[in-house]
Amino acid sequence: MLRRYFLYDRRILSDLSRSVRACLEEFFQTALPGTGVEPGAVVAAQTFGDFLYFNPHCHILCTDGGFFEGGAFRVAQALETETLEKLFQHKVLKMLLRKGKITEEVVKLIMSWRHSGFNVHCGPRIQPGDEEAMENLARYVVRASFSQERMTYIPEESKVVYRSKDWKSEKTFDALEWLAAMCSHVPSKGEQMVRYYGYYSNVSRGKRKKQGQEQCIPCILEPDESSREYRKNWARLIQKIYEVDPLTCPKCHGRMRVISVIEDQDVIKKFSTISVFGRLSPDLHPKRLARQSRRNTISTIPHLSSLLQISGPRIKYGAGLGRP
Repeated sequence: MLRRYFLYDRRILSDLSRSVRACLEEFFQTALPGTGVEPGAVVAAQTFGDFLYFNPHCHILCTDGGFFEGGAFRVAQALETETLEKLFQHKVLKMLLRKGKITEEVVKLIMSWRHSGFNVHCGPRIQPGDEEAMENLARYVVRASFSQERMTYIPEESKVVYRSKDWKSEKTFDALEWLAAMCSHVPSKGEQMVRYYGYYSNVSRGKRKKQGQEQCIPCILEPDESSREYRKNWARLIQKIYEVDPLTCPKCHGRMRVISVIEDQDVIKKFSTISVFGRLSPDLHPKRLARQSRRNTISTIPHLSSLLQISGPRIKYGAGLGRP
């Protein structure tokens, strides 16, 4: 639904790259609290899928942490793809809305879908010194739109047979149709497809070169937070997306705390039917909280259905909230 806007106006591909940069910056600022944190990223915008379908997306080479003033590099915890996906969706829709490509009704329609069409994938980390893995990944990021090895031209019929990456399926194109598909992925004159942000940007590299620090090896600091403590930062990112703090009580405006994480589908459905500040019965709580059930309350936030990814009869994730 959104791909056609990028097909007929390739200029917004640069805004797509900037949306990626904004997501990474906000994520690392949350994961690595402190002043002057600067991650590094190489973002390559691509528009083609397996059979040359127009599929705008970005490949990113990103540091697994951030650089601080003084040359120290602190490693962050593993990227939270679900949180990044929500943040990226928000940034892209906001950008298209600002550019007048879509309307508020389109945004509401997309937000109501069970699968929004947005996806964030994070591959494994590449350790320092693994030059072969770095080269293979870099070649994949800037690869061409098609492979000659997978293409077979039949001159008698003016047909092109193109095979998938796994060689398990193929598609036959008319010669002119094939040329049209190829041309749709040719960048416009002067169009920049690869951009460098943060620590890898030309500005940052120029400053280090001027200060004579270009060849300096940074001091690597391991993450100072456990995975459990790191996951608590989700509320800060949700606040950036929905512009409301999910841990602030809508009635007394006090600070709430997470008392349990609920994954049972039947229990979550019961939670989703409770209106503002309805009392909970003991069977809705884990055993360790059963004795405190009379003191616990739950509130229904207006945006909670989006936050908990409630879609139809299925609820992917649920969390019980209570006043401290």
